[in-house]
Amino acid sequence: MQMCILIFVGNNGETYFNTAALVSCVQNFPKSRGPVVGILKGFAGLSGAILTQIYTMINFPDQAALIFMVAVGPAMVVVALMFIIRPVGGHRQVRPSDGLSFTFIYSVCLLLAAYLMGVMLLEDLVDVSHTLIIIFTVILFLILVVPVVIPVKLSFSDEPKDLAVEEVLLPKPEQQEAGKSEQDEVIFSEVEDEKPKEVDLLPASERHKRIAQLQAKLCQAAAEGAVRVKRRRGPHRGEDFTLMQALIKADLWLIFFSLLLGSGSGLTVIDNLGQMSQSLGYDNTHIFVSMISIWNFLGRVGGGYFSEIIVRDYAYPRPIAMAVAQLVMAVGHVFFAMGWPGAMYIGTLLIGLGYGAHWAIVPAAASELFGLKKFGALYNFLTLANPAGSLIFSGVIASSIYDREAEKQAHQHHIPPQISVSIFSGMFAVDEPPKCEGSICFFLTSMIMSGFCIIAGVLSLILVNRTKTVYANIYGKSRT
Repeated sequence: MQMCILIFVGNNGETYFNTAALVSCVQNFPKSRGPVVGILKGFAGLSGAILTQIYTMINFPDQAALIFMVAVGPAMVVVALMFIIRPVGGHRQVRPSDGLSFTFIYSVCLLLAAYLMGVMLLEDLVDVSHTLIIIFTVILFLILVVPVVIPVKLSFSDEPKDLAVEEVLLPKPEQQEAGKSEQDEVIFSEVEDEKPKEVDLLPASERHKRIAQLQAKLCQAAAEGAVRVKRRRGPHRGEDFTLMQALIKADLWLIFFSLLLGSGSGLTVIDNLGQMSQSLGYDNTHIFVSMISIWNFLGRVGGGYFSEIIVRDYAYPRPIAMAVAQLVMAVGHVFFAMGWPGAMYIGTLLIGLGYGAHWAIVPAAASELFGLKKFGALYNFLTLANPAGSLIFSGVIASSIYDREAEKQAHQHHIPPQISVSIFSGMFAVDEPPKCEGSICFFLTSMIMSGFCIIAGVLSLILVNRTKTVYANIYGKSRT
């Protein structure tokens, strides 16, 4: 019971750190939500490997010291930085060098991922001396510190800020109060209902011209009393929603169930990766655990980068990127199911990339559709899909199918359920769970997970169809 309470407190504390950093950075960089979320979530996923390397260098003699380091170290960092991690007033000021800065950070991320993968594989396969481990860890610290060069350089530069760049957001309440009447706000929302569907197929410049003409006609007709503008019952897509307002919207539940199916199937692989590799005849399972953590990191960073290109350069809805990630995961599950030679390596790559991409795409998409005002509450509600999917898919489906296949093999080979520890301790028999061998152990589970990923992709495409107008209005306008 005490351990359960400690795990509960520890995981909730990590959620607080995650929410504070994510919400603050998304509010500070609203024009670069994909890259910001991808970088933050990527480093969060890679933090375990970084702390493991630090622990290996310090070489504590007992595990209690490791737990103490994990408990105290992050808390000290958070307390030291909590006064500077906040939304700042200058977030609407865009620097011309922002694109170059993000490219530099992406380069550091790729270097860090490649370096960590090489170090982990080397330490798994070769007996590395403690001196060499210290050198590896020092180099790791140097790579982690490199991105600090960007804010230091910008603080000493006189680079002008582009104040003329528009907010890539729909009108906010404070903007409406400052220069827009309530009637104009309602008329603006009516445009979405009144405009012909073929308007969305026009080029960006022509589309906004037609929308402006329609809005002007509605304003004139409302002023003359020729039409009666209906009052809307809450915010529209792209405006600030509260959690309760978002809960009655189909868009939120499409995101939630798509994330549940996609991330839940990915967690099923991560949770059972050791058994999966053992069943296919691999002795060193640590290699695949290390690899999937790296692919997870690259998936988060890459998901944010490529989804930003999709919405920024083509004005397509961001959930398209989520559908692609789920298709990639569906293929990865098929590789696990077939058990072909080398399938573990390819499956680990595809599942890691697809699973990681979810956690860069979903927060950015949620902030675009439901606003930033209550983004923390919306984001943490959506993260409930992760443990729910793990509980159902891994804890119920995967484990029950594996146990059934293991029992079948045990009966075929006439293996007794109890195996004694030694000749002298035969009276103290230990119940060992039967083990399963071969691709059949996870064949059905993997095919079910692949089907879930396909369903998740269909849900994402439905969301794409529902939100294409919003993204066309937001990002199509930013390109004109």
